[in-house]
Amino acid sequence: MYDVIVIGAGPAGCTAAKTLAGNGFRVLLAEKFKLPRYKSCSGQLINKTLYLVEKHFGEPVPACVTCVPAENRGMIFTNDKGCEYRFELPGLNVWRSSFDEWLAKKAERFGAVLRDETAALYCKEENDTVTVTFKGKSVYTEKARIVIDCEGVVGTLKRTLLPCKPQYITTYQTYNQGSIDLDHHYFYAYLQPEFSEYDAWFNVKDNQLVLGVSVKAGDVVPYYDRFIAYMMEKHGLRIERQLKTDRWLMPHILPGCKIDYGVGRVLFAGETAGFLNPMGEGISAGIESGYCAAQAIMRYFDDLEMVYSDYREKAKPLHSYMKRQWSFVACIADTFRVMKQV
Repeated sequence: MYDVIVIGAGPAGCTAAKTLAGNGFRVLLAEKFKLPRYKSCSGQLINKTLYLVEKHFGEPVPACVTCVPAENRGMIFTNDKGCEYRFELPGLNVWRSSFDEWLAKKAERFGAVLRDETAALYCKEENDTVTVTFKGKSVYTEKARIVIDCEGVVGTLKRTLLPCKPQYITTYQTYNQGSIDLDHHYFYAYLQPEFSEYDAWFNVKDNQLVLGVSVKAGDVVPYYDRFIAYMMEKHGLRIERQLKTDRWLMPHILPGCKIDYGVGRVLFAGETAGFLNPMGEGISAGIESGYCAAQAIMRYFDDLEMVYSDYREKAKPLHSYMKRQWSFVACIADTFRVMKQV
């Protein structure tokens, strides 16, 4: 019998598990995939994320999780009219596989029971406990007073609890050997609608050129082909060999930036709850929301109504920040004008 079961060993889940276990709670941290697990993500840690990691995990992000170039100097946006906006913001370039494993091991060292290759299938609430059915080497159950679901959009638990059809953004990116006439220390986002229905992007990881596009529905290939042609003409992109391709899903954030805080004794955090900043920046929001959920549980463990109330209250600054970020992008690109706050 655990006090809390945390599902998903990403930034939200690891922060919640470490915070709770470090304060004496019996915590199970379950991860569907084998660690270190691959995550389709730019792996750009903004300055805010670096601050949050040091604050909640007690030390800076280690060099062993970074890739080349380790230093990220900011983001460069090109809006739907071709105008460029530069944001000089210090950060780090990491592999999410290594970074997330480091966070999970930190949670384990603080007392959380860490199990990878353990997928949550469904859960059942009875009285003041939740029984979660897992599939690992076998199918088995674990019980807890509260569950925090941090699986992201690819998880199954939230879909069993909220059977409404979610809206997704589909991403497609490639890793390539080659060259380009751009500074590798920046993350580049392109908001022209001919290249994507959300954004297209370029960054570098260990000398691999990463190029991607995202769409709301339909075939991504025509968008990707147009984006590659643009990068060749505009920035001298030369691809010698394609090393890998991948696809992923992320939540489609709609006007108002709705957040689902949970159902019954199952709280949601990170992307599962709907916390996601523009250009898919979800790491800082995951850490903050995971910490807010853990703090609410620590304070009102025996009063579920107060847990929710406190969680919402603690997450208000994060939610406001998220809405401001989306509104800002709406101001520089008509592509996102529906996200502008009035």
